[in-house]
Amino acid sequence: MRICVAGAYGAFGLKHLDALAQIDEVKVTSIMGPTQAKIDALAAEREIGHAATTLDECLARDDVDAVILCTPTNLHAAQSIACMKAGKHVLVEIPMADSLADSLEIVRVQEETGVVAMAGQVRRFNPSHQWIHNKIQAGELTLQQLDAQTYFFRRTNTNAKGEARSWTDHLLWHHACHTVDLFQYQTGGPAVAAHGLQGPMHPDLGIAMDMSIGLKAANGAICTLSLSFNNDGPFGTFFRYICDNGTYIARYDDLYDGNDNKIDLSGVAVSNNGIELIDREFISAIKEGHTPNGAVADVLGAMATLDRIEKSF
Repeated sequence: MRICVAGAYGAFGLKHLDALAQIDEVKVTSIMGPTQAKIDALAAEREIGHAATTLDECLARDDVDAVILCTPTNLHAAQSIACMKAGKHVLVEIPMADSLADSLEIVRVQEETGVVAMAGQVRRFNPSHQWIHNKIQAGELTLQQLDAQTYFFRRTNTNAKGEARSWTDHLLWHHACHTVDLFQYQTGGPAVAAHGLQGPMHPDLGIAMDMSIGLKAANGAICTLSLSFNNDGPFGTFFRYICDNGTYIARYDDLYDGNDNKIDLSGVAVSNNGIELIDREFISAIKEGHTPNGAVADVLGAMATLDRIEKSF
């Protein structure tokens, strides 16, 4: 499997490069980055044969079977469609688009081309959330409430590496996308109720810096999601699963019970790294010809819910 990582120089591009290095019969043959000097240096460091600053150059290569897009959010839809129309399988980091209309077009092109197209909803793959999912599917847990907090301290337009961004991050279409999809995945269907509140807009960035979202599933479970770019504390998202048979706290790939005792996840998956697990799913779907967990059509429900929330502001 010959893969191009577009946006390889960014924080998540590097995570995907590290993950792919752990998977047999996979070779990164091309990478794309912001400047030729930066992407050439990364290619030399990782011993990758081709580096470019445009996706078109990468898509024109015969030694690229699939693309992982770790590029700015506002480019995801157009770049995903370009990959599919070039006959390349694509895994696009979240969100697959920043509007419902663009998400619908991605799904339409996937159905038209027949390639594997997957959205990077990594929460489905983190061992912590997989453990919960398996328990729910087995009838051992019933979710009552998912309480999630997504917090950053971001007063300037910088990325996870602390470098200046060429685009503006968004609490709803980027960060809430994780939790909305996860809640619907864990409860087995689209939210029957969804609403949101947003705080004041940042005078320079033009985005809401604080947000509150409420969801309700068909089975009565609820989700309470708080998001902030104003929180002075640890970065990231923390999930509290309040169930009929226990409380569990998920912190990325780790899981604790309600009393903060760590739960052994060693038997959940072949890796404890959610990024590696989502890359493995993408690759196996291509090789085996099956629909991946997190296919763009499957994630469309989350994008529709985000659209409903945006309209409720």
